[in-house]
Amino acid sequence: MTDLPSSLSNALEAGERAVAVDAAVIAKLTEMAGDFAINLSIAALIFVATLFVSRWASGAARRMLGRVRGFRHDPTVLSFAVQVVRVVVLIMGLIAVLQRLGVQTTSIIAVLGAASLAVGLALQGTLSNVAAGVMLLVLRPYRVGEVIDLNGVAGTVKRLDLFTTTLSNADNHRITVPNAKVLSDVVINLTGQKTRRIEINYTVGYSSDLAQARAVLAAVASLHDKVLEDPAPWTGVTALLDSAVQITLHAWVKVEDWWQTKADLMQAGKEALDEAGIEIPFPHQVAVPYGDAEPEPEPAPRPRKARG
Repeated sequence: MTDLPSSLSNALEAGERAVAVDAAVIAKLTEMAGDFAINLSIAALIFVATLFVSRWASGAARRMLGRVRGFRHDPTVLSFAVQVVRVVVLIMGLIAVLQRLGVQTTSIIAVLGAASLAVGLALQGTLSNVAAGVMLLVLRPYRVGEVIDLNGVAGTVKRLDLFTTTLSNADNHRITVPNAKVLSDVVINLTGQKTRRIEINYTVGYSSDLAQARAVLAAVASLHDKVLEDPAPWTGVTALLDSAVQITLHAWVKVEDWWQTKADLMQAGKEALDEAGIEIPFPHQVAVPYGDAEPEPEPAPRPRKARG
């Protein structure tokens, strides 16, 4: 009889202990869920604040650097520096978010160190573009607003980013070129100097007076108000073609006057040669009989019908 009460007492004590353990687990889980919800909410607020701060920091950096002479007259460096400031702020904000969620900074560094090789191999093209962008910023082969030629693609530089260079050609097409490709190709800066040379090739007949033709073309260039006097315009025979003699005209102008002046000199040179009676040959087609064949006679003109 004494065993039954003791058994019941033990069962009640075990039940009480189980209930206490369950209550403690539930309380712990509730506390952890509450803490996680709070941390997640704070992390979300930090992330949103990071976006606003990065935008504000980039704007403030643009305004502050715009007051510096070296940055004010060079939008290439200014836009690049503003992008770097924004990226740095975003990285700092993301690290703060991860720390708030319980990820330790040392763990982040360890993970980044372990994954650096894999990330480098996977993003080697992107990282090479970033490195090339930094090199372009240091070497300065071009600036925003200048006209460049990249392997036959010419356009005005609109923007230099961390990864790409954006151009706009004469047809207003937007051209995006990776920085790594820009750095590896030949870059021709068409407006990097204050002056630029115009080169136009004319052809005259072999029977023409070459000295007169050269003098006519030199006079045309000298009379144009956009052509510079120093260096003076130059003309010379540069090739003996199959059916014509090539005379080249060189004239120096300011960079902004190059296109229109070249078109003006082409038209004025042709008109001046015509006025001077100098032949500008063009291809002719001549029927040559083959072997003993007689050339075909020209057809006789048809008689006109009498009008009734």
